[in-house]
Formats: sequence, structure tokens, C-alpha cells
Amino acid sequence: MKITRIGVDTAKQVFQLHGVDAHGKTVLQKQLSRGRVLEYFAKIEVCLIGMEACAGSHYWARELSKLGHDVRLMAGQFVIPYRKNGKNDANDAEAICEAVARPNMRFVPIKSTEQQAVLTVHRARTLLVEERTGLVNQIRGLLGEFGVVTAQGIDRLRHDLPEMVEHEGLPTLARETFIELHERLRAIDIRVREYDRKIEALSKSSEPARRLMAIEGIGPITATALVATVGDATIFTSGRQFAAWLGLTPRQHSSGGKSKLGKMSKRGDVYLRTLLIHGSRSVLRFTERKTDRKSCWIESLKQRRCTNVAAVALAAKQARIIWAMLARGSEYRLAAV
Repeated sequence: MKITRIGVDTAKQVFQLHGVDAHGKTVLQKQLSRGRVLEYFAKIEVCLIGMEACAGSHYWARELSKLGHDVRLMAGQFVIPYRKNGKNDANDAEAICEAVARPNMRFVPIKSTEQQAVLTVHRARTLLVEERTGLVNQIRGLLGEFGVVTAQGIDRLRHDLPEMVEHEGLPTLARETFIELHERLRAIDIRVREYDRKIEALSKSSEPARRLMAIEGIGPITATALVATVGDATIFTSGRQFAAWLGLTPRQHSSGGKSKLGKMSKRGDVYLRTLLIHGSRSVLRFTERKTDRKSCWIESLKQRRCTNVAAVALAAKQARIIWAMLARGSEYRLAAV
């Protein structure tokens, strides 16, 4: 019997397959080791293959697409409702096979190696920033044990740390430790700046990223992360769907014709959502001195609601603008009053 659709539950070493024919009847239930996956799919007829978007899925999607198969990735949360009984590899593969056939299913675009390379730089930089934050917090905590306290802010700590290390209340052993921690902080700062320069060079070489950086609050980091993550923006039907994908739209709990909206959903890519909201916060600092339509709207919203609500609302609006620019290839135009 010809296999028309296969659900693949990926793993590090063992892959579970579930295949059906044109009538939806199960004709394949099979386990494959990692080394035999490509060999197996090279021998069977071209078919529709579904996988969850997870670690390594973009690599397998690219490789299976080279063999002629139609490969589609889905978010794991959209596959869960189709799983029967308990969670195991066989049931997961069957659920994936069922979900990929749904006409209204949302699919994740397959990233190219170039996109994943750019995101590798972002992930490495994020890890360094998190490491630096932890190091700064540890330095503050350890200094506080000796009664040495500095003002908030990493820049203030950098400025005051050499002087605080020489505090007369610090034992020699503790002073030597703080000097070593200060050197580690400087080394991390250097590495973060190296990644920043690399990302800036990537933004200058990318035409979509250069256009996005014309938007207020969008710099090289946000622009390159958006271009590398989104890829083809036309997969989203509207700017609102794109904003919802980023988790910037409110949660809904509506019933009986009554619409009830809550806090933002926080679904989707946390990294992109964080960058957009932080960028919006930087824009809010200057809107009161501007007279364009967007700034007037933000100021009006700030008066009615709090600053945090205005920042999220602006981030959602920025997301809609970004979608329009990426999907239509247009330039940024700031509307006057």
C-alpha cells in the first residue's frame, strides 16, 4: 500500500515513524536509528512528512526536502490535542501524522543554514549577557557581606569596583578574589562587544535588516534576529497574526458573545518579544517631545494606562509594521499628524 503521509517523532538516536495511506489507514509503524533515517526516506516514494519544530528539526526538514518530500514543521502545542492515550513515541508520531493533515494547521517555516548561523551568534551573545548578569549579582552579594554597597546599574559597578576592592574592611583573600572577578567581568565585556560588532556587520550586509533599522527602537540586534527568525514573512496572513505569533496580543476568554481580553499571551519567541518590548521602552523616553502620529498615540495611551501597557502596545504596533515591511518589501514611513 502506498504511503501518502508520515509523522516523524524525532529524538537524539531513535526516530519513531507513523505512516498512513490515502484513506487514512495506518500502513507504517516503525523505529529507525539516526543513521538510517535518510537511507530509509531515500528509498520510499515522495510523500508528506510532518515533524514537531524542535531541536534538530530544521536540519532534518532540509535534508528530507532534498529527497523530494514535502516536509512541514509544527509547534508542539498544536500537536498535543491529536495525541491519544498516554505520551510515548508511537502515540506522538501518530499525533504528528494526524496534525500535519489538518487544513487549518499553522506550520513553522524551515530555516536555512544561513538563518541558523545568524541565530547562533545571537544565542552565544545571550549566554554571555546572562553570564555577565549572574557575575555582577554575585559580586554585589559578596561585597555586601563585608558592608560594601554600590548604586544599582552595571556601569556604576564597573566604575566603583576598583575603588571598592581597596576597601580597608576587606581581607586579603577576599580582595584577591574580587580582583579575579573584576578581570572576568572585563573579559566578558570584551567578548560581548565582539559579538556586537559581528551583529552590526551582519545588519549592514542584510538589505531587509537595513530597512527595519529605520524604525524607532529597532537596532542591529533586533533587526538581524527578526530577519533570521522570520525568514519569509508572507507565511503570516496579516500583521496581527504576526504580532500574535510573537505573543504580543492579549489573551482571550470570550464566550456567549462577550469579549474578554486579558494580559498579553507571551506565546512564541521569547527572545524577539523581549527585544521588541525593550526597544519600545527606549522609544517611550522621547515621544513627549515629538508630534508625529505614532508619538501622539503613545502619549495618549500613557495618560490613560501605565507605561508598561504603552510599551507592550507599541511593541505590537511595531510588529505589525515589521510584518508589512518584510512581506511587501517596503520602506518605513513615519506618518505625520
